[in-house]
Amino acid sequence: MAERDDDRGLASALAATCARLDEARTLAASIRLQFNKADDASNRAVMADTDEASISFARDAETTTKLVERDVNALAPPLQGLGYTKELRSFQQFQKHFSEYRKLDREILALAVENTNLKAQALEFGAARSTADGFRDSLGSVASKVPPKDRSRADELVARATLAVREIQVLLAPHIASRSDAEMSRMEQEMAALDRAARDALNALNDLAPPDVRAQPAPPLFTLDKFKDITAQIVKLSRRNTNVRSFDLALRSKPPLATACDDDLRALQEALAQEGSKATR
Repeated sequence: MAERDDDRGLASALAATCARLDEARTLAASIRLQFNKADDASNRAVMADTDEASISFARDAETTTKLVERDVNALAPPLQGLGYTKELRSFQQFQKHFSEYRKLDREILALAVENTNLKAQALEFGAARSTADGFRDSLGSVASKVPPKDRSRADELVARATLAVREIQVLLAPHIASRSDAEMSRMEQEMAALDRAARDALNALNDLAPPDVRAQPAPPLFTLDKFKDITAQIVKLSRRNTNVRSFDLALRSKPPLATACDDDLRALQEALAQEGSKATR
């Protein structure tokens, strides 16, 4: 009778162990799957070219990461109940690496959804370009009223002012793409000097115009002021550099952590598979 009780006890213990192993294997597989899905969604958020897409992918990454956290919490009890040293070590290593990964990924996603570089580019190719074109056109309206004897000088000043604004436009793209604060500062100084050159040329052009024209509001000055305001907005967005920074972190800093997490989970799965075959023999 005692032997039967012992047999039943062993069978019950074996069944409990197998149940824990099945649960642990299922959870480990789910964690690995969800982790890689979350990492992929995070990378897509960084690579997205619209606010809507980056926000959507960031939301997917956050939702899937919460599933990872849920399953990690659920996996701890059966693993501890099994008491397998190798599996617990792999699991603890994963928890450590995942904590580091999670902290970095939050930073990456927060930067990615700001999209300041994309917004700066939109302003560069939209409002800045149309305003610069408007400035060029408004200069022509002033030059056309300059007396014929000064027309050649007026054309020269129009070209100088137009070129200065076009050179500011040329500097915007590398400013938006730059990773270097020092390089951006250098370009901003160039832009400021070009703005002064455009204003000097505009003032000289106005001096050539008849008194009645000089007494009127100057459309080129208003347009140049508007262009300067738009440029300042672009520079401010570019300085935030959120797309560049998130891409840099996602490309350089995150992959080693993601790989470490996946390696830990693979080691855990392989160890659980081996223990499972032992338990059934």
